[in-house]
Amino acid sequence: MADSADPVLVRREGPVLLLTLNRPDRLNAVSLPMYEMLSARLADGADDPSVRCIVLTGAGRAFCVGADLKSHGEGPPSGDERRRYVRTAQRVNYRIQSGPKPVVAAVNGHAIGGGLEIALSSDFMIVAEDAKLRFPEISLGTFVGGGTVYTLAERVGTLKARELIYLGDFFLGREAADMGVAYRAVPADEALPAAMDLARRLAEKAPIPLAWAKRLIGPAGSMTRQKALRLEARALERIFGTRDWQEGVEAYHEKRPPRYRGE
Repeated sequence: MADSADPVLVRREGPVLLLTLNRPDRLNAVSLPMYEMLSARLADGADDPSVRCIVLTGAGRAFCVGADLKSHGEGPPSGDERRRYVRTAQRVNYRIQSGPKPVVAAVNGHAIGGGLEIALSSDFMIVAEDAKLRFPEISLGTFVGGGTVYTLAERVGTLKARELIYLGDFFLGREAADMGVAYRAVPADEALPAAMDLARRLAEKAPIPLAWAKRLIGPAGSMTRQKALRLEARALERIFGTRDWQEGVEAYHEKRPPRYRGE
């Protein structure tokens, strides 16, 4: 059970693991302790077979406004501190992108810089229509992280990614959905319920094929047709030997919902 002062709150709702960024007084600006705890909780969710989907959201009126510029203003971090911060941030985004469980970001409010990078790392982003989104890094003399140079381009194309990263202009949640940055835009008070509904649907799917789909779809644009076919065949061969494959076939013939166990 997470303490209310923890930078990341943890809650289970059946097969769904809900992780809430919890620095509402700082609009959930990221800090090293937040990144470290989020990395650990994502690892826990990946290793727990009873977790079928992970939802990320923010406490209060923002999802996450990125780096805590107030603390940065107190002086530049040392080389070791800087390296630890950057590498931990990258590890968080890598866990979201490459972990075996689908991740849904419920962007309930503003998502800026590192916060938007976390949301982009998720498989699906459901965003508040009026949320303000932005990549301000280059305007601030720094640089994007979290794999944004590919997570954004794979959603909106290279030219639009250049515009959003180079210029750093604000855009709204509804615009994010229109351009393909987000999966869906909804009123702010519906962002988390909509994300949880989607997560519950995902949690009903067969977890082994879902993990394979997540593993293969992301890099698909950079692999040859031959490699894609070879990896799909490998996935199929392994899935055919699972208990869940047999359950899916039996459920189909018996006209009932399947009960997948991840085995």
